[in-house]
Amino acid sequence: MGSYLPSTGEERRQMLEALGMQTLDDLYAAVPPEVRIHGLDLPEGLSELEVTRRVTELSERNTVFRSVFRGAGAYRHFIPAIVKTITSKEEFLTAYTPYQAEISQGVLQSIFEYQTQICELTGMEVSNASVYDGAVAAAEGVLMNVDGRKRKSVVVSGAADPQILSVIGTYCESRNVPLTVVPSKDHATDLEALQAAIGADTASVYVQSPNFFGILEDVDAVVAAAHAQGAKVVLGVDPISLGILKTPGEYGVDVAVGEGQSLGLSLGFGGPYLGFMASTKELMRKLPGRIVGQTVDAEGRRCFVLTLQAREQHIRREKASSNICSNEALCAMTASVYLAAMGPKGLKTAAESSAAKAHYLARELSRIPGFRLLSEKPFFQEFLMSCPTDPKGLEQYLASQGILGGLCTEEGILWCATEMNSKAEIDRLVSLVEAYAKEAK
Repeated sequence: MGSYLPSTGEERRQMLEALGMQTLDDLYAAVPPEVRIHGLDLPEGLSELEVTRRVTELSERNTVFRSVFRGAGAYRHFIPAIVKTITSKEEFLTAYTPYQAEISQGVLQSIFEYQTQICELTGMEVSNASVYDGAVAAAEGVLMNVDGRKRKSVVVSGAADPQILSVIGTYCESRNVPLTVVPSKDHATDLEALQAAIGADTASVYVQSPNFFGILEDVDAVVAAAHAQGAKVVLGVDPISLGILKTPGEYGVDVAVGEGQSLGLSLGFGGPYLGFMASTKELMRKLPGRIVGQTVDAEGRRCFVLTLQAREQHIRREKASSNICSNEALCAMTASVYLAAMGPKGLKTAAESSAAKAHYLARELSRIPGFRLLSEKPFFQEFLMSCPTDPKGLEQYLASQGILGGLCTEEGILWCATEMNSKAEIDRLVSLVEAYAKEAK
């Protein structure tokens, strides 16, 4: 098996040619060169023990910061011990969703409970069995409403996460769906520009709140503008923020999507993560992936079935509405266990603590000359701030002190705080930033 090749060199060449590429490096052009590897450079003939030792040595090069003040789409929240205790049980560590689904009632029930919790969390009527990650959920969400006849274009807010915008762009390009990105104004959605961009052929309007800069958008105004033109609204949300903010259902949006990593999944160097999706009952049949339903068997006992499954394995590929082939079952179960462990009160406490600590951090940093908030709009747990010195230099200095600082942007630094950041941590960070700024003058 070590020499097994799934395709010949000629077949790979033909596939690359069809994509307009010449080499495999072209295929991975979007991946930053500094994180690409071409192998682990292991000597030949090593035993399993020797390979284990070598790989362990390589893994020790990874830096795991004890103090984290960065978000930008992935967040460090407290995970109750019961979450990993339950999800690490052997019966739950399934490699994939079983094809004879109704035989595996336990798996179906776990997905059904997850769907129920997502509906309760978002205030929506129906949820699917999850997708790969938040960016995919956003892309699938905006394309749900494209019918190819009257409603065939998409409008998105430029204040959303750039990585999400990139994935939406890729999906739209592959399906020849016209896409309009409305520029942000004061680090939030420009409502006038958004309203002007929405036309009679607009299928979906995507807005993220809190947006990439942490700011809470005027979702009511977005919903009013979109629905006035007959377009559907897809709202990207931070699930933890829903512990204290209005739900998508209360706003009257049509589709709610988001990244579920905050719901009990560790940062994990970037994955695996979880994309959640929920919608109104009207759009139920347009949701991609699977929907698990509850019924009774011939003897009247409660049981579960795959009610809807829009997968290309089960229907003709050209009629498939999505290319989702997995439901991230273990990640979804993790989110489900986390939500059950936290409960409404626990989720509210985590949200309130994150917001309070982020606002305290913002106030303390603002006392340092040259550091100021770049927007006066309300924010949840992230905020963009100017930096009078070299942001990259500050980032490296904080890293040397065991702190992962905020994300450097073209305008300054995007800081984040969650319930995991103690007051002592925040005060130490502020002290180090102040000392560095003085030294840099």
